[in-house]
Amino acid sequence: MGKGYRHELKFVMTEGEATFLGTRLRLTMAQDAHAARQGGSYFIRSLYFDDPYETGVGEKIAGVEFRDKYRIRIYNLSDSAIKLERKHKNNIYIKKDSISLTRNECEAIIAGEYSFLLHRKEKFAQEMFAAFRLRHLRPKVLVDYDREPYVFPIEDVRVTFDRNIRTSMRPKDIFDPNVITYPATSDPSLAIVEVKFNRYLPAYIRMLLQVDAADHTAASKYVFCRQFDV
Repeated sequence: MGKGYRHELKFVMTEGEATFLGTRLRLTMAQDAHAARQGGSYFIRSLYFDDPYETGVGEKIAGVEFRDKYRIRIYNLSDSAIKLERKHKNNIYIKKDSISLTRNECEAIIAGEYSFLLHRKEKFAQEMFAAFRLRHLRPKVLVDYDREPYVFPIEDVRVTFDRNIRTSMRPKDIFDPNVITYPATSDPSLAIVEVKFNRYLPAYIRMLLQVDAADHTAASKYVFCRQFDV
């Protein structure tokens, strides 16, 4: 597989299972620098885009092997780090491309004004211009959650626990702290655990995670949050 592609495994766990696993990981894995500075976790808000045919949702549900998801992502409701991202799925591999946005650029894209991407120097910016233009991508849903991340240097392993997953349909302001949200799953205490790595998952980490015994799933926070409006 080409440069930048990684493996990704996902598991849905109860809060008890996630807490137990997090305790195991804290004994042997470090948290990433951002989480370590913020008491162990941070807040993520993503604004997802889709076309008029809801292709992103449909392809995910159908299990299409080659598909893309588009989003703008911020952290802790701050405009200090705004990312425009495309997550590409290629069978069992994933690849994420991104560029940083200013707040003005972010708000322009949400308003449907994205021509400035043609004048950015990054190749990915021009690819995103084409995606917005050809697929008529528009904002669809906000996805909120708290992330607890762990990292391991061999094979660049990253394990994240996403909790308190909430959604708001037909969003207008990604930075609004008062936007009305509601739980995206029938059991709000559920956590989605994601495991990303390069070529292989080290045996030591596999043992800690006990992934062979876990219920590997194709869980998608985006699909959870779109189930109410498609």
